[in-house]
Formats: sequence, C-alpha cells, structure tokens
Amino acid sequence: MFGSLGMPELLVIFVIALIIFGPRKLPELGRSLGKSLAEFKKASNELRSTLEEEIRLEEQRTSFEASKAASQTSTSTTTSTPAPQTHTADPVQVRNADHSA
Repeated sequence: MFGSLGMPELLVIFVIALIIFGPRKLPELGRSLGKSLAEFKKASNELRSTLEEEIRLEEQRTSFEASKAASQTSTSTTTSTPAPQTHTADPVQVRNADHSA
C-alpha cells in the first residue's frame, strides 16, 4: 500500500498520532494533510506539463532551424553552381567576317 509500510506499521503510526494530537484534532490534521497532498500533486502535474510543453517547443524550433539550414544549403549549392555557358558568335564579328570575304 505505502511501499514498505504494512498494516501493522500504519496502525502503530495512527495510535501514536491519536495519543499525541487527540481525537478532536486528528480529523482536522487528516484533512489538511489531504489538501496539502492534493496541492502538491496538482503543482507537480502542472510542472510536468509545462516542462513537456517547453521540450516540445524546443524540438520544433530545432527541427525548423535544421530544415531551414538544409533548404538554405540546397539553395546555395544550386545557385552557386554556374550554368553551362554556350558560346554564341558575336553578331559584329559575324558581320565583319561576311563583309571581308
């Protein structure tokens, strides 16, 4: 039930708490302990969800930056490669060659 605490151990703890705090104060302590545990559980769940959300956003950021860098790399390699040049005759040279012949 509570890890290594069995029923006899819980009974001893309850009896000691009853002797120390008395029968009137014990229910009030139980309620406040229950509220404290509930608030702790709520806060830990909220912290866990916040951390998971931050991790998810960071993963999205890094994957976006990686894809952006990859697209820039592929764009720069395609634009930095010079296109094959075709040599066309200069019209002035062609005209001069026709007239000199």
